[in-house]
Amino acid sequence: MTKQTLDPAAIDDAVFLGRAVERLSVLIAEQSKTVFDTMGIVIPVRSCSLMAVLATLGSASASDLARELGHSHQLVMQKIPKLLRLGLIRYRNDDHDARRRLFMPTDEGLSQLAKFEQCTVLIRAAYAGLFAEVGNVRQFVDRAADALNARPLDKRISSPD
Repeated sequence: MTKQTLDPAAIDDAVFLGRAVERLSVLIAEQSKTVFDTMGIVIPVRSCSLMAVLATLGSASASDLARELGHSHQLVMQKIPKLLRLGLIRYRNDDHDARRRLFMPTDEGLSQLAKFEQCTVLIRAAYAGLFAEVGNVRQFVDRAADALNARPLDKRISSPD
């Protein structure tokens, strides 16, 4: 008997919706990285929102950032070391709680964010063209997330009689 392998691209059943959305997310990140490289942006693609929130707040703890972004503390803490290594952020200990670190953008981080802001104009235009071609993916994703938050998947599965 020969062992059959499943072609990952052939997994197109709705049961694998999360996989399809993740594939799109990875593709967007990869293609955004190419654009960033061309424009001299060193902010990691998946850290742009963190950098933008941090610049808006001025300084924030990892918990503050997680709350603002709607991410877990752990996910934020996974991104922090690379941003520190790239010199985009720095930290200091909180004056009121020595266990707590406050992160803030460096001058280089702010300079990189300015480049990113210029890039967002181009990315928005590219997405407008994509959405004209396939429909507004962002609105669809937001509506799907809102619907699942309102009525989770387990509530959508009918109980067997």
